[in-house]
Amino acid sequence: MSINRRDFLRNAATASAAAGLTPAVARMPRVSASSTPLPAPGSSGIEHIVVVMMENRSFDHLLGWLPGANGAQAGLAYTDGQGISHPTYQLTDFVGCSHPDPDHSYTGGRSEVDGGKMDGWLRTTTNDNFCIGYYTEDQLPFLSGFARNFTTLDNYFASILGPTFPNRIFSYAAQTDRISNTVDLSSLPTIFDSLQNAGVSCRYYFSNVPFLALWGLKYIDIPRVYDDFLLDAFFGNLPSVSFLDPRYTLLDDGLGNDDHPHADIRSGEAFLSRVYKALKDSPNWKSTVLIVNRDEWGGFYDTVPPPRAAAPNDVDSDIVDGKTLLGCRVPVVVASPFSSGNPTTPRVNSLVYDHTSVLKLIEWRFGLAPLTRRDASNDVANLAYALDFENPNFHPPSLAKVNAPPPTPCGPESILPLDEGSQSLALSAANRHLAGKENESYDFYDLLMSERTAGWPIPAR
Repeated sequence: MSINRRDFLRNAATASAAAGLTPAVARMPRVSASSTPLPAPGSSGIEHIVVVMMENRSFDHLLGWLPGANGAQAGLAYTDGQGISHPTYQLTDFVGCSHPDPDHSYTGGRSEVDGGKMDGWLRTTTNDNFCIGYYTEDQLPFLSGFARNFTTLDNYFASILGPTFPNRIFSYAAQTDRISNTVDLSSLPTIFDSLQNAGVSCRYYFSNVPFLALWGLKYIDIPRVYDDFLLDAFFGNLPSVSFLDPRYTLLDDGLGNDDHPHADIRSGEAFLSRVYKALKDSPNWKSTVLIVNRDEWGGFYDTVPPPRAAAPNDVDSDIVDGKTLLGCRVPVVVASPFSSGNPTTPRVNSLVYDHTSVLKLIEWRFGLAPLTRRDASNDVANLAYALDFENPNFHPPSLAKVNAPPPTPCGPESILPLDEGSQSLALSAANRHLAGKENESYDFYDLLMSERTAGWPIPAR
């Protein structure tokens, strides 16, 4: 589907004007458009698309330092509920056990965005200054090298201004059926239905919790575990489309590598470095596109207000002129022979994207119909426009190899065994929700222990 620069500029300008931006805090999105038409899908050179969705970090928080990107780190300040100003600062803690999980709920997100002013980070009921901290280039060697050597998207937004489960559902279905992290059974059609109906091979690889279990056993024929992904990459047996989930943090156990607080973010670095190495060494690399994104911003500060995009349904009731707010920006890097960058002057693409942009890429490549109004619209771009089909580079760089640190559990609950006899843990998780202390490490535990995962091949802990 063609991309109209005028439409993108108009959408960004309309969103910014409606938001009433404060120039000292909120920043205009820098919108660009591709003047190069896409090739015919079958001659694009793409045979494998791999999507790795990490957790809960914002663009400025992780990549605000990147040269050429629309980022901001040092020199900002935000006021708390008492009117006291606090500066943004470099984090030295890679886990964050001493901090609450920043608010990234449907309601909390609207407080943080504050009508587009992007200044409410310290004015939610739970946030401390963890949410205005950031990591610098030298602290995250794999992500830094990854961003410098491939293509970074600095206008990629979550699909809904809400938490993990709604956004992960969006990443498969181009819509959501909830605005909070519940384990209710979903019946939404997904990209897996489209792929299977078209005879296109696909797999869902997971590490410890199968998020696709929210659809019950509907997709039980496509899951594989993480080690199978490594083997499939090694032997050149990757399917046409792969979705790979990290190891989710459960009950703050310190074992996660998903980047969610309170996982050690260096464990996420180790996970991603291994995934990248497996793909760059794979016989499939020359025809592969690897997309590493995050489900949502996790309550961490960002300076660019989210625009609106086509509402696929009315589950999110905040609809203006048929459009709902996207979530805050998340850091996304696309690695492929068709997205090679220059470490000195990193390659940055500034089209407006969201999770359905990945679906648009898959649909474009394999001739699939859109799932909803969102992926059918021009409000967000096809991720294919982030690729350079005219100048492929089939020699992937070697990037920093990162080893995971020893686990750092954040609380005594996390050292207990995760089995069906651990009723006290489930009760504790439920009590946390009732107390309003939301933490998705508890939500994923709820999913793992629910009837949804019955019949799924859950790996031993």
